[in-house]
Amino acid sequence: MTGIAIVADDLTSAGDGAAPFRDAGFPAVVMLADGPRRPGVTAVDIDTRARPVAEAARRSARAAAAYAGADVLVKTIDSTLRGHLVAEVEAALSTSGRHTAVVAPAFPGQGRTTVSGVQHVEGRPVDQTWFARDPVHPIRSADLCELFPGAVLSTQVANLVGAAQYIVGDAVTDRDLDLLVAAVPRAEEVLWVGSPGLAAALARHLAPQASAANPAVVLEAASRLLVVAGSLNPATDRQLTRLGAATGSRPVQAADTDAVERARRLLARHGMAILCGPRHRIDGAPVPATLARATAQLEQSRAFDALVLTGGETARTVLLALGARSIALAGELEPGIPLGLIEGPQPLPVVIKAGGFGDPGTLVRLHNRLTMTSERLP
Repeated sequence: MTGIAIVADDLTSAGDGAAPFRDAGFPAVVMLADGPRRPGVTAVDIDTRARPVAEAARRSARAAAAYAGADVLVKTIDSTLRGHLVAEVEAALSTSGRHTAVVAPAFPGQGRTTVSGVQHVEGRPVDQTWFARDPVHPIRSADLCELFPGAVLSTQVANLVGAAQYIVGDAVTDRDLDLLVAAVPRAEEVLWVGSPGLAAALARHLAPQASAANPAVVLEAASRLLVVAGSLNPATDRQLTRLGAATGSRPVQAADTDAVERARRLLARHGMAILCGPRHRIDGAPVPATLARATAQLEQSRAFDALVLTGGETARTVLLALGARSIALAGELEPGIPLGLIEGPQPLPVVIKAGGFGDPGTLVRLHNRLTMTSERLP
């Protein structure tokens, strides 16, 4: 294989799209800007989630054209359908050299399923959940065949490749996604459009082609863990509450004048600190930038030795502030939650988590795995 390329609209989507391939044996890197493909899997964050739709489409088209020569080309979309998904997929398809896009946003491991072309979260159509009130991309329709005009459901996938522009794949289990991937005669013939569920199915399908020489990454337990939370999703609130209760660490508001010093003391005395923004949207308040400045100040004094970043925009802004160029992935700590090493001035371990992923105990489990045990990840 000459490679697998992933075009993602934000950093968490790039990370959780590439991580299943790393677990399957492919070397994988997440890039914060366009660049040459690497061996194995290259995922690029084109940073379009919060940009105007026309610019999002241009960036998607440019990246898909740049990576059109990859054996497998994936355009990630959010499993709750946030972002400029239709404009970006249309643009990517037009420059990818492919004629058909297989659209399958289901991620059963996180309760996101597709039934009769309608996207669900925990059994409810996504436009009837909190995501209908998302402060940036409120979801108005959960019907993928309505969103993608002319799309057809995947009853006879093999016969539709090349004939239909968009094929929508139903899936309520990982097995459904495996069957969908296996039904496409050649993976290189289509543009794959989906979330980590589809990426994992593709990784399982392509695993025999992974390099046996791909080395494991050995990571020591962190002694000073910094959790930076910028997501406004209610799931993040529940996870922060549980983490604070389990560790006795109260979140530090990054906008407070003494936030950096308080976080530094917590890291030194207790080995962990939680840095967060306001738990509601404030117009004009650059929450990711505020979090990034505080994190960079803490990093200058080597106050932490591992990071957990929650929320795609926050993760990208923080990593850029730390001088990161890319992330070499080590694997997944949980489905959809990748772990990697920052490629930049300070090669710190970093976990990137989408704000809506996980149950209330997710951050507690991540804390325990990063601080209490050494992990050897394939």
